[in-house]
Amino acid sequence: MSPRPAVRPGGRSARVQESVHQAVRELQAEQAALTVPLVAARAGVTPSTVYRRWGDLKELLSDVAVERLRPEAPPADHGSLRADLDHWAAGFLEEMSSGPGRSYVRDTLAGDPDGSNAGQCSAYAREQVETILARAVQRGEHVPDIDTVMDHVVAPMMYRVLFRPGPLDGGHARDLVATVLYRLMPLP
Repeated sequence: MSPRPAVRPGGRSARVQESVHQAVRELQAEQAALTVPLVAARAGVTPSTVYRRWGDLKELLSDVAVERLRPEAPPADHGSLRADLDHWAAGFLEEMSSGPGRSYVRDTLAGDPDGSNAGQCSAYAREQVETILARAVQRGEHVPDIDTVMDHVVAPMMYRVLFRPGPLDGGHARDLVATVLYRLMPLP
């Protein structure tokens, strides 16, 4: 499958993408059995438009899931690296391990033949963590490098979300943060 064409802001492609995404969200809310023709009819486009843009239903659902996983705001500033990472990690784990979160993660991966959607989701988390680390640096705090946080906080949470269906809580996220800050971070 070739990469998806870039969407021009405000162009026809952007309007089609928004109407198709909206149709998917509405049909999912109605718990309809999704098909490309059903989505296309709801969006007011032809099925061939959907196939041309997304290839198949799995890729469409993956694209919609990526948009739903996009953070709506930068991470909150709680005054310290520890507090910021604790709050962000607990919220991230809660969102990703919720029923809808797990469904979006599964959809993202199921229709992502080249890994670009998974990469985009990873970039969302990385941007959030980079914001937290940059604020801590501005406050004069010693910070771990971004890859340490991604590998030892985000990656274990996503592993649990994907492969261990049991409940997860903020305590697990805070334990991972503590491990990074107190065991894995080099001393200044």
